[in-house]
Amino acid sequence: AESADITEIDGGIMEGGGQILRIATALSTILHKPISISSIRANRTNPGLRPQHMTGIQLVRDLCSGQLTGDQVGSQCYTLIPNMLQSGTFVGDTGTAGAVSLLLQIALPCLMFTPSVSYLTLCGGTNAEMAPQIDYTIQVLKPVLEAFGVRMDCQIVKRGYFPRGGGEITVQAKPIRQLHPINLTNLGSIKRITGRAFVAGVIPFKIAQQMAKSATSVLWRSYPEVPINIQAVQEPKNAVVGNGTGIIVVAETTTGCCISGTALGRKGIQAEQVGSDAAEMLLRNLSYGACVDEYLQDQLIIFMALAAGYSRIKTGPITLHTQTAIHIASMMTQAQFNIVQASPNATDSYIIECCGIGHCNPYL
Repeated sequence: AESADITEIDGGIMEGGGQILRIATALSTILHKPISISSIRANRTNPGLRPQHMTGIQLVRDLCSGQLTGDQVGSQCYTLIPNMLQSGTFVGDTGTAGAVSLLLQIALPCLMFTPSVSYLTLCGGTNAEMAPQIDYTIQVLKPVLEAFGVRMDCQIVKRGYFPRGGGEITVQAKPIRQLHPINLTNLGSIKRITGRAFVAGVIPFKIAQQMAKSATSVLWRSYPEVPINIQAVQEPKNAVVGNGTGIIVVAETTTGCCISGTALGRKGIQAEQVGSDAAEMLLRNLSYGACVDEYLQDQLIIFMALAAGYSRIKTGPITLHTQTAIHIASMMTQAQFNIVQASPNATDSYIIECCGIGHCNPYL
């Protein structure tokens, strides 16, 4: 390819993190647009590619038999010249506690445009800081992606935690001819709140019970009439690597929305605090009357851009991650995004609108 045909992307703009790489790399492959990304994570304390980012872009290279240069840990620029997407069986292993949910984020949009079913094995951290917990991906992200027509099954083989990682998930994804647009603007009312407070490894079960109890009491004060069921779970010894503790709480509404709050245990933080942190995050997300919580909004942008037609999602305050996702997606797809206030008096709720490009799977 001539260098003139390569889309140059500044990896340090706006949020300036791994999300720029995930969206740009996936879209590069889906749309057959070679990319060169520079200043990768330029403003981070340890700039350049981390193992999780490197593994993600190598996984996409494998999906499309592309040419990738600059894919070393610490590298601040790389170039991908994609080839045709293929289906098959692929492995992405960070070798660290890098989040498997982020590996799935870069690969899944690509798998929608392959010839047939693909299988992924992704290894790393399942419940990691600074990334969606795998439980979030399955309980919150997956149902919304199904509305776009995404068909994937995700199984947790083994859980792995910081610092060792060692977790493993398997994913089966079916391609689709075209993604459907979605309209998520009516929250409805809360049917129930469920949750899972877990401990793994040497951490005592009572920690899980304390997190669950604390989250339940915080939520019950705001929603005394809603059934709340947060389970305390001891992860089976043979299905974990390392020690970990955390919680996810999810509110399900009458219109099928899932809003969540999550927290991970950390040294020196009381279990009760971890439980109430997750509950407070859920309450904050619910307070906006939004259908999409703060961690879901940016993950939907690439699917909105590729879908055939007009998508609308109601969110709380627009995060910098989301603004960055819109910037990269618009630049690469020419999809038109628009953000409007949800209603004149609702200062903190917004509707993200997108006229998607209706990308077609060349194989179907």
